[in-house]
Order: sequence, then structure tokens, then C-alpha cells
Amino acid sequence: MHTQKLKFTTVNPATEEIIGEYSLMSIEEVISVAKKSHLAFQEWRQLDISERADYFRKIAKVLRENKERYSKLMTIEMGKPIKQALTEIDKCAWSAEVYADNAAKWLEEETVEADGKKHLVTFEPLGCIISIMPWNFPFWQAFRFAIPTLIAGNVSILKHSNVVPQCALAIESAFKEAGFPENVFKTVITNHESITELIKSDLIQGVSLTGSTNAGSKIAELAGRNLKKVVLELGGSDPFIVLDDADVEFAAKNAVSARTINAGQSCIAAKRFIVSEKISERFSEIFSEYMNKLIIDDPMDMKTDVGPLVNKDSLMQIEAQVKDAVSKGAKILAGGKRLERKGYFYKPTVLSNIKSNMKVVTEEVFGPVAPIIIVKDEEEAIKVANDSEYGLGASIWTSNESKGLEIAKKIEAGDVFINSIVKSDPRMPFGGIKKSGIGRELSKYGLREF
Repeated sequence: MHTQKLKFTTVNPATEEIIGEYSLMSIEEVISVAKKSHLAFQEWRQLDISERADYFRKIAKVLRENKERYSKLMTIEMGKPIKQALTEIDKCAWSAEVYADNAAKWLEEETVEADGKKHLVTFEPLGCIISIMPWNFPFWQAFRFAIPTLIAGNVSILKHSNVVPQCALAIESAFKEAGFPENVFKTVITNHESITELIKSDLIQGVSLTGSTNAGSKIAELAGRNLKKVVLELGGSDPFIVLDDADVEFAAKNAVSARTINAGQSCIAAKRFIVSEKISERFSEIFSEYMNKLIIDDPMDMKTDVGPLVNKDSLMQIEAQVKDAVSKGAKILAGGKRLERKGYFYKPTVLSNIKSNMKVVTEEVFGPVAPIIIVKDEEEAIKVANDSEYGLGASIWTSNESKGLEIAKKIEAGDVFINSIVKSDPRMPFGGIKKSGIGRELSKYGLREF
């Protein structure tokens, strides 16, 4: 039987012009890739970790040499401002070097005292791991998973978002250029049906997904039925807590980048601004002032701070969430509307007079919209922060660090920062609790997951 190839097109979110058309790989093609990866694993796992580390030093070099080209791909496909795309590539290269330097130490076997002569705990790779990645950090998401997974001796197949196929293919060619053995890292451009079959097959030993909570629960259910290990990094509604002893100017300035990096399309972007009553007026004023100063324009321009949202659906969702808040009594302090131009641009927005039943509080807002929730004291701040199904990141702003640490322990989140925006670092574990995910990425903990 002749089956017609399914196709999809990609659109530049800044211009609304079609970039290209792509064919989806069939289930048979995807299974064939997995069979080759499975064979590649038998040899890759035999290498000493120091030999595998050398490949990661090479890929760091490849990333830096092609930085401009890779960054442009991200900007064209998903609208990330070029200056942020360039730093994303730098972070991938640096992380590869961090693992090249530390992986052997992080995977050292452990000796345990027990009732036998000698007891060793060793960390062995599982096999072929599939990663299902989103479009918002096209290179970082893929490398954040691939570096620890591959250096530990596994092989990997990347199913990237179909928003960024050029990035997905460029990542595969970066591994080739760095001299990695054939089929140790592969990209497949396909649909969910093929991935379902792959996860069911014996060719795959584990799954890592970064995406929505809904997607995560479906993948976890599928992996569970087939007894496959999963790591899930899911949605977030990160609280940004400003206490009354905080440096208000400093907190407000950081609130801007915490909310608008990647046009606010980040799981770990600050989503709920929980501000102490005493300083709320001043914070709101400075925050709105800074948000109004941001340059929202062509993402290819180095001066641009905020680019477009990824697609029309995202823009419409943000519009609906803001409209819902206003209809329930929210006041717009900055922004509050789309730009009158081609592209999916939405003005950085600050909302006050927030109520707990508004969608900007109950849903994950994937765009540059900041609701300010006013609380009377620390106790209420903690209660409001924890009143969410999510638990990815959080930040606390205070001039008293020891008090910040005390509060941090009471916040239900995988990562809590004091006087800093939430960010990931290859030397520290990263991941969520509650509906924000299972397992950890990065650091020695991420290295040991698979």
C-alpha cells in the first residue's frame, strides 16, 4: 500500500511568512532509526568516560564556531530575540565543557559497608533514550538533556517540536561535525503516533520530556504501561516574592527579565508577582515603568528586548487571559494589547487588582504578562506562593538572607532562588515537584537519571 507522506509548514512569527514545508517520517522510518541507535549503543557504552568527554569538548567548539548561524535559525523559527539566541548557544557549549570536566567524578563508583566482603554501586547506561522537546529553547532544551545522557554512555533520539525542524536538524549535524560516532545522536521529524510506537518498543529504555503538564501525564502513562524510566520537566507558575525589606528598585528591575525573557515563553519565567503591601505601590510603579521601556521589535535586531510570541494561537491565548482578568476587575498598569503590526507581538503587560479566580493566576501564562498579587505579610506570601498545582521554580527578594533561606524551605518548588531570578546551571540539579514534573536534569543528579 502506498501511503502519502504527511507534511507540515513552519511560519516566521515575526513576519507571518512561511519558512518551509517538511515531511513527517513514517513509523517504519522512525523504528529503523531506533534499531541503528540500539546497535550504536553497544559500542558507545564501551568507551571510557574520558573518551566520551573528549567528544563534548569538540561539540562545544562546533557550537561556538557556528553560533551566529544557529542563533539565526532560532530567531527565524520561533522568534527569540537574536541577543538571547546567541547566549543560548554559549550556555550549551559551556554545559558540554562542565560535563566533560566533571562527569567522571560524578559517576564514580561508590563503596558501601555491608555484610559481604566488598559492595560496589556503579552507574551504568540504560541504552537508547528518546527526548521529546519543546520549541521555546530549541538548542538548550535538546543539549540540557543530551549532554548528561550521552556522556553517561547512552545514545539518544530527539523528537523536537515541529515548530523548529531546522534547529532540530542543525543539532544533529552539530553532533556529526563534532565527530560523534554514527547514530549516537539522531533527530527524527515525526508525529506523536510514531513516538508512541517507539516508546512501546524494546528499542527504547527511557523517555525525557519537557513540555506541558498535559503532555507529561500522557507520556508518563505510556512509559509506565511499558515500564520505561521517565524524566519530566513540565509547566510552572513560578512565584516572585517581594518582601517589605527588599531593595525595591533591584527587585523590580529583575522582575522585568524574570517575566520577559523569551517573550515570557519559559517554564521557569516568573508568573505570579507576590508583593508585600507596604512596598506594593512603589514596586508596581517601577516595574511598570521598566516594562514600558522595553524594545519590542524585529527579533533579528540586537537592540530588541522582546520578540513575537511563537504563533497565532499563543497570541490569542494571551489576549484571552488578559481579557478575562480585566473583565474580573484587573487594572492594566502597562501594555495590555497586541502590537498593530505583522507578527505575533504582545506588549509586555503589568496587571494589578488581581483576584484568585483570574486565568492569569490559575493557568500558566506563556507570554509577557505579569499579575501583581498584594499580600499583607510573609505568612500570606508563602500561602499564596504554594497555592498552585505547579512547583517548578520560585524567587524571594529580601535584604535578610537568613530569613530568605527560612522562607525558601517553606516554598513548594524544585528550585528556589534568593535575590536572583530563577535560572538553570549545569552544576545544580533542575526540575520540579507537584505537577511540574518528575526527576532531575543537570548536575550529577541529572547524569544519574538514565
